[in-house]
Amino acid sequence: MSVDASVDLGGIALRNPVLTASGTFGYGTEFSPFLDLRRIGGFVSKSLTLEPRIGNAPPRIAESPSGMLNAISLENVGVDAFIAEKLPQIPEDVVVVASVFETEVAGYAEVCERLTGVSRLAGIEVNASCPHVKSGGIEFGQDPAVLADLVRATRRATSLPLLVKLSPNVTNIAEMARVCEGEGADALCLINAVQAFDVDVETRRPVLSNGLGGLSGPAIRPIALRMVWQVARAVGLPICGIGGIGSAEDALKFLLCGATAVQVGTRNFLDPAAAADVADGLVAWAEAHGVVRLRDLVGGLEAQGS
Repeated sequence: MSVDASVDLGGIALRNPVLTASGTFGYGTEFSPFLDLRRIGGFVSKSLTLEPRIGNAPPRIAESPSGMLNAISLENVGVDAFIAEKLPQIPEDVVVVASVFETEVAGYAEVCERLTGVSRLAGIEVNASCPHVKSGGIEFGQDPAVLADLVRATRRATSLPLLVKLSPNVTNIAEMARVCEGEGADALCLINAVQAFDVDVETRRPVLSNGLGGLSGPAIRPIALRMVWQVARAVGLPICGIGGIGSAEDALKFLLCGATAVQVGTRNFLDPAAAADVADGLVAWAEAHGVVRLRDLVGGLEAQGS
């Protein structure tokens, strides 16, 4: 049986529903020796800023039970270098989504403007989990009014499909999703890393130089599934699920909860071909269960007792 693995994520046509997550896959070229990028649906670049960014001093990554802590602080080459130097190295038929962030709304909008019209780009992912300088360091995705301003400004700044990556560090994720839908987002990506902290008892210091970090990996998967399920019931936008995905079974859980596509993140550090294996595994599962189209699985979670 031939399985149709294609999906549409907010206007972005994907050959299969598996992408790689921003910050875990570099600019794509770093992973090309380990897998054919055409085996996956696409990849999301490291988050891009107007100017190059160095990030935090080490230590900025630490192992955690069933996961990883990081406080890299979005180190990147800057949007102009990405367009001129990184993007041309990617094969033409690979779907590329550019992640963007800044510390103020106007900066986000300008990054989006510079990316608009770049023919190789399929879409933009707005990283809404960054601190807003003018709001005292609160994440854009933690305040509905601030999030609305961000989505409105980036929507006006680009004609490319606009995906908004939501912060899990909120009380009501559905409320944030509805804000994005109301301001014209084409799709939602969730979740970003969960804010976390750990201590080295020998040094009596935080394990990360920044203190606070983001927890990712299998430890957050149940949280991510819960939020995807809640958002799928609250809005009509397509969802890209993120959080602890390392196998086809993990990805399938997100599809059943309402995600149209998924992103593989932390697993890339352990296995650079993980995303391709997840994509192949989804097709194999569909073949074994008589599923002709992967998109028919989206939102197929049955109620308890049904």
